[in-house]
Amino acid sequence: MAGSKEIRTKIKSVQNTRKITKAMEMVAASKMRKAQERMRAARPYADKVRNIAAHLSEANPEYKHPFLESRDSVRNAGVIVVTTDKGLCGGLNTNVLRVTLAKIRELEAAGTKVQLTAIGNKGLSFMNRTGGKVVSQITQLGDTPHLEKLIGPVKIQLDAFEKGEVDAVYLCYTRFINTMKQEPVIEQLLPLAPEKLAQTAAEKAAYGWDYIYEPDAKSVVDELLVRYLEALVYQAVAENMASEQSARMVAMKAASDNAKSVIGELQLTYNKARQAAITKELSEIVGGAAAIG
Repeated sequence: MAGSKEIRTKIKSVQNTRKITKAMEMVAASKMRKAQERMRAARPYADKVRNIAAHLSEANPEYKHPFLESRDSVRNAGVIVVTTDKGLCGGLNTNVLRVTLAKIRELEAAGTKVQLTAIGNKGLSFMNRTGGKVVSQITQLGDTPHLEKLIGPVKIQLDAFEKGEVDAVYLCYTRFINTMKQEPVIEQLLPLAPEKLAQTAAEKAAYGWDYIYEPDAKSVVDELLVRYLEALVYQAVAENMASEQSARMVAMKAASDNAKSVIGELQLTYNKARQAAITKELSEIVGGAAAIG
């Protein structure tokens, strides 16, 4: 059994760790609320852009944007991976990177070359370690995603698709379900699937008007589809950030609870060691007294 001094030192160390994890849990809870509000605020914008883009694409059947044209075969593919910049958020990054790696291997097994865009430091480090071809990257986004920072790296994949250098682009991120549950997802970003731009009867009625185009329909549709794709990426990053703070809060709470139980066990061990030491001293005193008598 370890000595009383060593046990006291260990208790103090675990108590200090618990203070840190408790503080991180409270900070994550505060950031989580803001991240969730930001994520929910972005959803109506993406939905609105999608409806207008869907109506415009139907209103102009004679023009089909390259983003809507599916290729016969996928020889080259782009993958945009959204992860966090920091750790200590449970298995959040591990789960999304596992799903991404499985998709990359599936594409490579089919003879498809893959180029990567990493959003977040954890994804960038992982892709560099696994030898992936990273063509663009963005890290240190902070607690608030800014669209102007995301546009550059994402545009490289969009331009490559438009030029025919890649035949499909996939977006991998962690979708926020609730505080206790987040799930990694892979969505096909390009070409835009018909169901992505499908409208319900109510939506068709709400957006069933004619537009006056300036300068022309083609320019408006082109710009709008790019904005829609940017909104999808921004939404993915916002969802990932909300998931990150939720996962971190849960992970830090679990760490704090574990530290509390470890302190309880160490306290019990310390009391037993102290009791054993007192019993031993008493035995020695009684033995000494008996020897003198």
